[in-house]
Amino acid sequence: MKQGKEDFEFVKDNNESKGNYIFQKDGITKKGFVFVAIVLVVLILAVIFMPKLVG
Repeated sequence: MKQGKEDFEFVKDNNESKGNYIFQKDGITKKGFVFVAIVLVVLILAVIFMPKLVG
């Protein structure tokens, strides 16, 4: 069984009409990335400083 060509791109510009992308370059994607980055930073800081606060 043959498999088709996989040429996915990570970011799609607003004016491109293709469907092989993971992220679209718009406000929702940017806000979602910022939210995920902030949550990761908070979790990392909690793991670092929680033992100092508890003990």
